Amino acid sequence: MKLLFLILLSTVGFTNLHAQTYFPPLTGSTWSTTDPATLGWCQDSIEKMYDWLEDSDSKAFIVLKDGKIVLEKYFGTFTVDSFYVWNSAGKTLTAYAVGIAQHEGFLDIDDQTNAHIGTGWSSLSLAQENAITIKHQLTMTTGLDDSNGDPDCTDAPCLVYEAAPGTRWAYHNAPYTLLDTVIESATGMTLNAWVNSRISSKIGLTGLYLQIGYNNVFASRPRGMARFGLLLSQDGYWNGTAVLPDLTYLNEMRNSSQTLNNSYGYLTWLNGKSSFMIPQTQFVFPGELCPAAPADMYAAEGKNGQIINVVPSQGLVLVRMGSTMGNSLVGTQYNDTIWQFMNRLTCTLGLNDQELESIQISPNPSNGIIHISDLQGTEEFELKNQQGQSVPFQQIGNEISLKNLQAGVYFLTIRKENHTKTFRVLRN
Repeated sequence: MKLLFLILLSTVGFTNLHAQTYFPPLTGSTWSTTDPATLGWCQDSIEKMYDWLEDSDSKAFIVLKDGKIVLEKYFGTFTVDSFYVWNSAGKTLTAYAVGIAQHEGFLDIDDQTNAHIGTGWSSLSLAQENAITIKHQLTMTTGLDDSNGDPDCTDAPCLVYEAAPGTRWAYHNAPYTLLDTVIESATGMTLNAWVNSRISSKIGLTGLYLQIGYNNVFASRPRGMARFGLLLSQDGYWNGTAVLPDLTYLNEMRNSSQTLNNSYGYLTWLNGKSSFMIPQTQFVFPGELCPAAPADMYAAEGKNGQIINVVPSQGLVLVRMGSTMGNSLVGTQYNDTIWQFMNRLTCTLGLNDQELESIQISPNPSNGIIHISDLQGTEEFELKNQQGQSVPFQQIGNEISLKNLQAGVYFLTIRKENHTKTFRVLRN
């Protein structure tokens, strides 16, 4: 399906790499738009996607093409002027801020963390602390134990040695949050002042980091997320103004930053890699992070489905804000479903799976039980492994049990009459 989508889009000029990028004014609400019909997108298909986004507790959804708004939808009481948290999607903004601090000579990402925040910030020995660098914080490879109580806790008793830095990937908020202290110590400015002076003021982003518990969480309007996504797509410049003119750092940020989790750069999620890891597990899943999305997509992702997708080959930026997406710290599976809908927008594809469109599964990843929504009781199911072999499972009503299966990737196909829908299922 993804290959067909790319072929069809190329026929309507969707992948024109040489299109002139539009940048909205730094102030005011003016933002140029592109009619989705010019991209071959059908309104009926757009409305079906909006219905699903609303049903999955979305607050805002924006798609930019070459900087112009193609789709923009708000749900419930949320509006264009509403503020909401980015959650961990703000990690990518922090990585950008670190890159600027390095470019301006305030720090080097190979510096010891101790060089900027002093010693004794953890329960490690001095030698163990000295081995941790800013790059380890950017890549989630500090070796600190993410299962030691509250993973957000930045107090020294919470930060316990688990492995040598660089030998273990784990999605751990606490050492990430300490990057804020690194920035403040290195630059002599508060985190909000640094980000506002070096990024926000240059791209018209109105937002700030809020302290929520141990975490500093960025919040803005939805268009603020879109502005940052547009900046990410532009190799460090905003309408000719340099923001982070360090292409080496940017390329490192949006490419595999270590060999443990190929789908992770500097606090940025990457598609198109041969394998991926996700928060709260040490299992390495084979395949791409978001199979339905373009291979060159990279993303800022946060809890409850806060998403900024950037697709350089197509000039696309996609933003979703929302809530109640379960306990997943990042919404990679939800993001993949968004792209399944995006792949059905073009009119020439048609929709032959309408009866199954509303069916969704959760949680995914799962530790053994998957709930299937909107079943009518007349569907048939088949579960296959990575090798395409059918594997046994137990169905009880609208639940599927995978408890007898090993951890890994499986494919659940649901059939009704002549229609099918397949989900990629991650078993922890």
